[in-house]
Amino acid sequence: MISAGDFRNGVTFEMDNDVYTIVQFQHVKPGKGSAFVRAKIKNIKTGSTVERTFSPNEKFSKADISTKEMQYLYNDGELYYFMDGETYDQIPLNYDQVADAIVYLKENDNATIRFHSGEAFSVAPPLFVELEITETEPGFKGDTAQGATKPATVETGAQVNVPLFVEEGDVIRIDTRTGEYK
Repeated sequence: MISAGDFRNGVTFEMDNDVYTIVQFQHVKPGKGSAFVRAKIKNIKTGSTVERTFSPNEKFSKADISTKEMQYLYNDGELYYFMDGETYDQIPLNYDQVADAIVYLKENDNATIRFHSGEAFSVAPPLFVELEITETEPGFKGDTAQGATKPATVETGAQVNVPLFVEEGDVIRIDTRTGEYK
């Protein structure tokens, strides 16, 4: 069991026969009245986000979440297929489940998949990926004012701002948490 007073970002819990994860939380102690916890929670199955307030004494069952490293195989137009490297089992996931991660994954890349009760609900790419620039405007000499950047498209379709010296065909390193050039 977990109490609302112990909420932290990323904690998963069960409430009203659904599983939620804490996106953001704030402990509030008003001048009058009792303290409460204001939290933005996300339903892991539907992806909907809701803001709720909780009494710090409210208790919830902790959700049983497991993670597994899996290899991204291919997309058949509708579903995205991932394979377990140990058992060679394949699982298909729809776009909603992979939306945040797929812009950083090439075929045969590894990703971390989160499961609840044996059912996959989210995909996380590696923290850093190296991808090739497929499209960007040329940088011009004299156009180098402090930290100037330009938009670029990488081989997976992700849009990234890069320094002016980066050209098409260059391989860049991207922090997938922020989507920024590193």
